[in-house]
Amino acid sequence: MAKRQVLIVEDDPALAEVLEYNLRREGYDTRLATDGQEGLRQARLSGPDLIVLDLMLPLIDGLEVCRRLRADPATRNILVLMLTAKTEETDEVVGFSVGADDYVAKPFSVKVLVERIRALLRRRDGTANDDSVLVSQGVMIDRERHRVTIDEQPLDLTPSEFGLLAALLRQPGRVFSRTELIDAALGGDALVLDRTIDVHIRSLRKKMANHAVLVETVRGIGYRFRDPASKE
Repeated sequence: MAKRQVLIVEDDPALAEVLEYNLRREGYDTRLATDGQEGLRQARLSGPDLIVLDLMLPLIDGLEVCRRLRADPATRNILVLMLTAKTEETDEVVGFSVGADDYVAKPFSVKVLVERIRALLRRRDGTANDDSVLVSQGVMIDRERHRVTIDEQPLDLTPSEFGLLAALLRQPGRVFSRTELIDAALGGDALVLDRTIDVHIRSLRKKMANHAVLVETVRGIGYRFRDPASKE
């Protein structure tokens, strides 16, 4: 089996060296970029499985790098784990809102970071299983091909948005709590907070445009995909 490739986009030489050493020791094929511009170039060139992306970068900052990755069909499905020295809650929410799949604040344990990387890759691997094609009310998800269409028009989703929509669409009408969505869509070991689900749902609804009404909020509980048999 080919090694999983991780692109590290980090301008701190000491931290970059530590990350490279530990990830290679864990069996990953690593690449390194020291600014956002080079990070984008390498992402497009090599198509890594996952990017460890620092927020504060020269030339192009991490948020803009993440935005451009998600806007480019060649890179939109690459997993992104964002690193930052910032610890404010708003910074975390912004990171998720532009498409990051996970978020780790510095200082951090390298061991914990490696586990987060493993968790993200396991989540991605788990998307291809039974019920590979889900269809309801004009929305179609092909889990094996990692493809979503609405009224036969392709929809560009981040891996986390894809997982959430698939979890909801698999059981229309069922109400999922935020904790259940973390488990079902993001994986129980994703180590995300309840409010992260709300950020992903807002982004998902925006992309679904007129079909956003199909993802319903159940006040005080969570979310559901509208039951096609519902008269509401």
